Amino acid sequence: MRKPGYISAKPLSLLLGGVFSDAFAKQGFASRELVTRWAEIAGAEVAKFSEPLKIQWPRPVEGQPQVPATLILRVEGPMALEIQHSSDAILQRVNRFFGWNAVGKIALRQAPLSRPKQRHTIKPVDPVAIAAEARDLGTVEDDDLRQALARLGAVIKRN
Repeated sequence: MRKPGYISAKPLSLLLGGVFSDAFAKQGFASRELVTRWAEIAGAEVAKFSEPLKIQWPRPVEGQPQVPATLILRVEGPMALEIQHSSDAILQRVNRFFGWNAVGKIALRQAPLSRPKQRHTIKPVDPVAIAAEARDLGTVEDDDLRQALARLGAVIKRN
């Protein structure tokens, strides 16, 4: 009887790399780094209000030099005007990232950004406040119920 071979865990990025590469290629991105490293490339202030949607590459015409692509950015609200004014600096940064003049112009689409939802963290309740509330609940006979009501009362008073 054969023993099973050595099984090693593979990083998720290796397993799903091809899936994401296909999705990014459909949007004109040669690699996903432009999207994932947008804050480093464009700067934190620009990245706070924009994100790259796609790169449109023009069809090559035989006998003509290759025309640079158009980078389409999703921009949030009134920052579109500010980003439009700084588009030359953004173009320089993007082309420096690529290492050649890949992008010739920027087109803006105003829409809300797709940001991950912020998690709300629950602050721990002060044990002194819980003890103070528990003293006021002396008439409750069940200890677990008294502690639960004391925690509830401390949280309500805190907020």
